[in-house]
Amino acid sequence: MARYVFITGGVVSSLGKGLASAALGALLQARGFSVRLRKLDPYLNVDPGTMSPFEHGEVFVTDDGAETDLDLGHYERFTGVPARKTDSVSSGRIYTNVLEKERRGDYLGKTIQVIPHVTNEIKDFLAIGDDEVDFMLCEIGGTVGDIEGLPFFEAIRQFSQERPRGQCIFMHLTLLPYLAASGELKTKPTQHSVKELRSIGLQPDVLVCRSEQPIPEKERAKIALFCNVRPEAVIPAYDLSSIYEAPLAYHRVGLDQAVLDAFQIAPAPRPELSTWEDVYDRIHNVDGEVNIAIVGKYTQLEDAYKSIKEALIHGGMANRVKVNVKWVDAEVFDKEDAAPYLEGYHAILVPGGFGERGTEGKIKAAQFARERKVPYLGICLGMQMAVIEAARNLAGIKDAGSEEFDHEAGGKRFTPVVYHLKEWVQGNYTVKRSASDDKGGTMRLGAYDAALTPGSKVAQVYGATAIEERHRHRYEVDIKYRDKLEECGLSFSGMSPDGRLPEIVECADHPWFIGVQFHPELKSKPFAPHPLFADFVRAAVESSRLV
Repeated sequence: MARYVFITGGVVSSLGKGLASAALGALLQARGFSVRLRKLDPYLNVDPGTMSPFEHGEVFVTDDGAETDLDLGHYERFTGVPARKTDSVSSGRIYTNVLEKERRGDYLGKTIQVIPHVTNEIKDFLAIGDDEVDFMLCEIGGTVGDIEGLPFFEAIRQFSQERPRGQCIFMHLTLLPYLAASGELKTKPTQHSVKELRSIGLQPDVLVCRSEQPIPEKERAKIALFCNVRPEAVIPAYDLSSIYEAPLAYHRVGLDQAVLDAFQIAPAPRPELSTWEDVYDRIHNVDGEVNIAIVGKYTQLEDAYKSIKEALIHGGMANRVKVNVKWVDAEVFDKEDAAPYLEGYHAILVPGGFGERGTEGKIKAAQFARERKVPYLGICLGMQMAVIEAARNLAGIKDAGSEEFDHEAGGKRFTPVVYHLKEWVQGNYTVKRSASDDKGGTMRLGAYDAALTPGSKVAQVYGATAIEERHRHRYEVDIKYRDKLEECGLSFSGMSPDGRLPEIVECADHPWFIGVQFHPELKSKPFAPHPLFADFVRAAVESSRLV
């Protein structure tokens, strides 16, 4: 039976609960324990799948097809444990489950209430798979005091009481603001946050205090006294130059030891931190740097492309170079020449996205990279834009486009080189969708196999001809244009096992030009960079030597 660590936050949002949870998971692994991390989000959306990237940042996708919060990406990148559908839940999903049960008559006509029906549903979720690991780390989204989070706080209070004594602890993140006028850190916000937590029946065992300034010992003692926490369990959390320093930084200030002490695990196994020491070395001891442009449509919010930026950093670590990511808004040169905006970069990446806005700029970015021999990686929509560019400028299909854009405009303006996928094979059954279906959860989601052409660039990069990658899209490149495009030099080097769905395209006469329908960034980790990103950055390094 797993031990549970419930991670909550107070004072303000964006303190780094997800990062602290992921770093703690990595540290517990370093001590020989198995872990699983979960996120409980209070918003009423069933999942983040239909939320704008400007609202919520990136949607992270699991192997089994769940659309989840981006914190699950942190969990995977730090622990290497593949996330599952059962590792993410929202208030919307909880309430949907409760109401579906009520409609079926599962509650035998009882009045449905937050307590016990909603809280029971949350507790059932928490208990899934608790016999599989040593530690279950559960992060509660939002901050204590948020009205929408109350059912989750009540559920974890009940859950901790129903489990054997000593099986659950609470870790709370707060902020220690520094007032320059008085020249001191203020502990009162932390005291009030803990007071709020205790008012709903939760007493933190470990306090993680985010601060831009060193926390004096007397302030730590004051926090411990007023918050009823042991002094050694008041853990400072300072700003870092890289998030991948977090495991070592938290270990130095005693986070993992404080958690083990709270569970009365003694003697604690010694940690093996060589993996994170190597990661630290690769971040801080580099042999050069490269400039890579990400040409996207959500560039105003970097979290919209969180996994892509991190995968590029991992690729840089694999090559011992610093990757300078430059965000380029695709709309800026929708109707202009792309060259002034893209010259000087050592590589270009065009990521995924939805809708027509900015797509002409992405097509021009693909054309610039192809014609100027600049390394290019197109992901999902980025692959589709590369295909449309080749269709227009190489294959003579001047009005090549996507059904997605025609669907938005309500007319037929394009020859649909990219079409709405209505049927595909998933495992042993056929999935069918139509354009009128609900948007949520109706895409091709999760891990799918792909067969690579022997001798192709991607087969060399992967070192294999059979791969599995994660997808999230509704539209596919139409296979009927394959012959015409391959005659022009755009090779379909990766296909679904049944040969119906293009997965990868590449230009044979180009130093490095690859488009993929899937999202390789979702599987990259600092200690195991994804091969596509590692080789893409290597190509950027080669390109930098030619500039």
